[in-house]
Amino acid sequence: MIRVLIVDDQPLMRTGFRMILEAEHDIEVVGEGSDGTEALELAGHVRPDVVLMDIRMPRMDGIEATRRLAGPDARDPVRVLILTTFDLDELVLGALRAGASGFLLKDAPPEDMVEAIRVVAHGDALIAPSVTRRLLDRFASKLPDPQRSRSAALEALTARELEVLGLVARGMSNAEIADQLVVSETTIKTHVGRILSKLDLRDRVQAVVLAYETGIVQPGAA
Repeated sequence: MIRVLIVDDQPLMRTGFRMILEAEHDIEVVGEGSDGTEALELAGHVRPDVVLMDIRMPRMDGIEATRRLAGPDARDPVRVLILTTFDLDELVLGALRAGASGFLLKDAPPEDMVEAIRVVAHGDALIAPSVTRRLLDRFASKLPDPQRSRSAALEALTARELEVLGLVARGMSNAEIADQLVVSETTIKTHVGRILSKLDLRDRVQAVVLAYETGIVQPGAA
């Protein structure tokens, strides 16, 4: 059973989400909160598998709550699925950087929301790297200077792993990368797993963000 905590400052939205999710046999809504502060309090009590989190809320917004629940300093991290009204909202980028596993439009079909929660609960990133790339391209001016932010951790990657990371950041799937490099898809999966492990990243979405922030991929590049 997937335990879900719903956090949104609009009661009608929370009610609608609850009705959708409780109709599923493998999902249980374990709590509702109206802002980030309540999200933190409730998460400690109900221990959800996934937090369905709005971005714009009073007291504490969804980005700060995500950072505390899913960021690198979280003692017992949970997976966060961000809710937004715009797929290219600047705040979505902040949420992904804070540790969110993906984002979902509030007006998405109910079946998409259900599937998104299942995907995130099973440890996968929800959004395709290509979508993350489009987001980063739009807000490129707000990314840090690659020369200043290039992580020393990248030095632990082999030349082939750096190459694979660049292709992941361009939105390519494992199969597409395998075709381009003329290797098996299993080999690419192994490379991606090592990249995430060496860089201490949770998923491919975080890998794409890092690739942009360190200059491996330049915004707008083909």
